[in-house]
Amino acid sequence: MAGLLRRLFGWRNRPIPYDRAKALANHPDPRCRADLARRPDLRPELLYYLAEDRDPAVRRAVALNPAAPALANLRLAADDSELVRGDLAAKIARLGPGLSPEERERWYQVAAEVLEIVARDQVPRVRQIVAEALKDLTDAPPEVIRRLARDAELAVSGPVLRYSPVLTDEDLLDIITSSPIPGALAAISHRAGLNGSVCDAIAASNDIAAVTVLLSNPLAQIREETLDRLVDRAADIEAWHRPLVERPRLSSRATQRLARFVAADLLRALAARDDLDPNAAAAVAAEVERRLTDTGPGHGATASLPPGTEAERALARVRALQAEGKLGPATIESALLAGDLVLVGAALTLLGRLSSGTVAQVIATQSARGMIAVAWKAGLPASLATMLQIRLLRLPPSRVIAARRNGAYPLSTAEMMWQIEFFDTEGR
Repeated sequence: MAGLLRRLFGWRNRPIPYDRAKALANHPDPRCRADLARRPDLRPELLYYLAEDRDPAVRRAVALNPAAPALANLRLAADDSELVRGDLAAKIARLGPGLSPEERERWYQVAAEVLEIVARDQVPRVRQIVAEALKDLTDAPPEVIRRLARDAELAVSGPVLRYSPVLTDEDLLDIITSSPIPGALAAISHRAGLNGSVCDAIAASNDIAAVTVLLSNPLAQIREETLDRLVDRAADIEAWHRPLVERPRLSSRATQRLARFVAADLLRALAARDDLDPNAAAAVAAEVERRLTDTGPGHGATASLPPGTEAERALARVRALQAEGKLGPATIESALLAGDLVLVGAALTLLGRLSSGTVAQVIATQSARGMIAVAWKAGLPASLATMLQIRLLRLPPSRVIAARRNGAYPLSTAEMMWQIEFFDTEGR
C-alpha cells in the first residue's frame, strides 16, 4: 500500500509526531483539520476520528484519502453529505487498478462492502459516480455491477450496461426480458461482441431505437434468420434502412427484400456492394433499372402513384373531397400520418394543378426543394412541406429543409417556381 500512496501523493510533507497530529485533529479551524485529514501518513485511528468530524470538508478529505481505514470508509458510506459519499465512491473504485495482487485482495474485501452501500445510495449522482468508475473493471464486485445495471436512472445503469465486462449473457438476457427502463436496451445494443441470443432478444423487442443501435453495431453477432425477420419489419421503419444496407453480411433474401423499399441513395449503396451473390446482384440491378424506367419521360405517374385501380380510386377520392370542401392541409396531414401516401400524391397533384409526372419526379429523386415547391404550389403551409419531406420522401433529418421560425417557406418564390418548371415533365 505504501508504494501506491507514494504514487498518488508523493512525500511532500515531513512526518508529523503523533501528539502533534492528535492536537491538530481537534484544532478549531476546520481548514487545519481538513489539511491533516489529507495526509497519507496519518495514523488510522486519527483518520477514523476525523471521519466523524462535524465539518463536511474534513470528512471529504478523509473520504478521498487512500490511507483511510476500512471502518472509516464504512462510516463515510452512510455520511449525511452527498459530496462525501460521492468522493468515497470515486476513491474506492479508483484505487483498485493501481494495486499489487496482495494489496488488491485487501482492497476488494473493503471495497465490495463499501460499494454495495453506495450503490444503493438515494442520490443518483452518487450511484452514477460508482457506475462510471466501475464500468470498465474486469473484477468489479459482481453484485454491485448487477445492482447498478438494473438502476432506475439511465445515467447510472447506462455505462454499466454498455461497457461492463462483469455482466454475463445471462445477466443481459434477464435485464432485457424484465421490462427495463427506456434507453437500457439501446445501451446494451452498443456492447462489443453481443452474441446471437442477446441480439435475438433485442431484435424481438418493440424498441425501435435499440434495434437501430444493434443494426449499426458491426460487432453484434446477429443471426441470418434474425436479420431476415428485421428486414421483413423494416419497410415502414426508416431508421433501420441505412444500418441494414450497411450490415457486414446480408443474405440474398434480405438484400432482395431491401431493394424493394429503401430510398434511391441506399439502393445505389446496395447495388455497389461487392459481396452480393449473383441472384441478389441481379435482383438489385433489376430494381435499379425499374426505378430508372419509372422516373423517365412519360412514366412519371407510376413513381408517385401505384399503377392501376388504386391510383384511380385515390384520384376519385381527392376529387370528391375537394367537391365537399374537405381537401386541405388537415386531410393531407392525416393521410401522411396514416401512411396513405397514394392519397397524398393524388392530393398534391390536384391541389397544385400539376401533372402526375411532376409529383412523381420529385418523389423519385427525393428532392427536398422540389417537394417544398410542390407544397407551395398546392397552397399548403410550410410546416406541412416539412412533414412531406419526412414522411413522403422519407428523408433523414440532415436532409430536410425546415420552414423558417416565423412559419414562412424557406425558399424564395422565384426558386420554387423554377423547381416546378424543372420537374414539369409534360411542359418540357
